[in-house]
Amino acid sequence: MNGDERMSIQERWKYLRLIQKRYQDADRSTKEQLLDEAQAVTGLHRKSMIRLLNGSLQRRRRKRQRGRTYGAEVHAAMKVISESVDYICAERLKPNLVWLAQHLAEHGELEVNPKLLTQLEQISVPTVRRVLQRLAQDQPRLPRKKPTATNRAAKQVPIAIIAWDEQQPGHFEADLVHHSGPIAGGHFVHSLQMIDVATGWSERVAMLGRSYRVMEDGFRRILIRLPFPLQHVHSDNGSEFINDHLLRFWQNQEGAPTLSRGKPHHKNDQRFVEQKNSTLIRAYLGYERFDTVVQVRFLNLLYNKMWLFYNFFQPVMHLVQKEVITDAQGRRRVQRRHDQARTPFDRLCETGVLSPAQQQQLTALRQRTNPRQLIQEIHALIEQIMALPGAVAAETEDIFKTLLTPAEEQRLNRAVGYVDNSDKNPDLPTYPPPLLLPPLLPPGRNGKPKEPNPLRLKKPG
Repeated sequence: MNGDERMSIQERWKYLRLIQKRYQDADRSTKEQLLDEAQAVTGLHRKSMIRLLNGSLQRRRRKRQRGRTYGAEVHAAMKVISESVDYICAERLKPNLVWLAQHLAEHGELEVNPKLLTQLEQISVPTVRRVLQRLAQDQPRLPRKKPTATNRAAKQVPIAIIAWDEQQPGHFEADLVHHSGPIAGGHFVHSLQMIDVATGWSERVAMLGRSYRVMEDGFRRILIRLPFPLQHVHSDNGSEFINDHLLRFWQNQEGAPTLSRGKPHHKNDQRFVEQKNSTLIRAYLGYERFDTVVQVRFLNLLYNKMWLFYNFFQPVMHLVQKEVITDAQGRRRVQRRHDQARTPFDRLCETGVLSPAQQQQLTALRQRTNPRQLIQEIHALIEQIMALPGAVAAETEDIFKTLLTPAEEQRLNRAVGYVDNSDKNPDLPTYPPPLLLPPLLPPGRNGKPKEPNPLRLKKPG
């Protein structure tokens, strides 16, 4: 224990229980020595320790409750901050309260003062948890799809896992999320998601079907936007990931990444991406069916906004230690310890893999982004996606209209700041707009084609 570190209440009571027997059996001089030592360790008043050591150390309920330490101003600020980062848990929110409050103040979403910032820095995790209980939203855990069998190409991909304590960025777990609804027939949309084990960086792409052509296109979109080298891709045994076409695609990449797969029917081998399938995709889109080109384009617009929100504004905690503890009855349990919550972008900057120019561009991107407005746009897009009509039985959806074009590739490069300095256009869109063409829209009530309407996003309150 450091000289400036104080005992917690639980530690203080435990220490007093340990020395109580020695104190009661000791003579006068030994009691004085024990009291001197206990006073130096616990910081309690000498008379208080004498009263406690001579009495019962069983803790009793407080007769008179303490008043509130944090008033309505702190509660109102935490409501805005929690809403801006989509109601994350207290352990992830508490270490980031101060800088998030300052960031939201710069965007006009919150008014801060030195007293408020001091209270946000001093507030404890249990107090934050109690405040968030009134703001928490239901997030039911949904069942997951079982893995499929391997194929012949799987013999070329070794079975392995990425270590849970991997420190180098670029080691990704990949998985597909099916948006088939209750009937898994015909062509429907899939979401390709990749999670970096070291930093928590996440990438998502929507695709129509899971053929090798759309899978290759999805990986191309991710490689264009990824700000650091891809070193390792770990997937399940699905044929959409492990086939001759994709193996050839990865081999032709500059600095070809290492490929690996999990053991059949062992979803814990890709535990990071499986967790994020629930929290970053299912929690937003549920189990609805999506099966049109328009829906794919809107989903990719949604994922572009989620890319910015979850990589730059959502703090994540990483496991740093696991220990098996056996109690007196012989029962065993695993004790896990996590590090301080930080955003994937902050973790990425700490590794030093970004060049100074990249780090400066991405930092500027976060500085000019209002997270509260961004989460409102995300939820507004989800409402619009849910209102889009599904595929018509007599019509065929053209997957080639969902593939990445050179113009879209250029916009995607510009969207994240990776452009040549020779580009003279300063007014570039932050996100690629959805490519809605009139022939793709359903006809109106009078049989005439509808005009494409711009996105009607919620205005910040």
